[in-house]
Amino acid sequence: QVQLVESGGGLVQAGGSLRLSCAASGRTFSIYTMGWFRQAPGKEREFVAAIRWSDGYETYTDPVKGRFTISRDNAKNTVYLQLNSLKPDDTAIYYCALGPWIITTTIRDAGQYSSWGQGTQVTVSS
Repeated sequence: QVQLVESGGGLVQAGGSLRLSCAASGRTFSIYTMGWFRQAPGKEREFVAAIRWSDGYETYTDPVKGRFTISRDNAKNTVYLQLNSLKPDDTAIYYCALGPWIITTTIRDAGQYSSWGQGTQVTVSS
């Protein structure tokens, strides 16, 4: 079993930046894909970004392309999400998730991920 712990959320003004971290512990040899999802009040959880451990493949949802960057530190079993040029619409709870090797066509599907963190709040003021 893998445990995921997120950190780095907070309150920031529009245009500001945050860096989210997600550290994995436990059966970390099972890490193949890690992703970030977010859920805003009254909305469904949505995909934000994902990275595949083996080949470094990255993908982003269109609203965050060019503003957010996902990266990984293999030695620390940690994935990061750099959030730049933040907008009020980015306000949400951000969750990291871990899964097996996931093919490109389904890597944005939350159902492909087996472990989830507790979430970290990101609030962007206008």
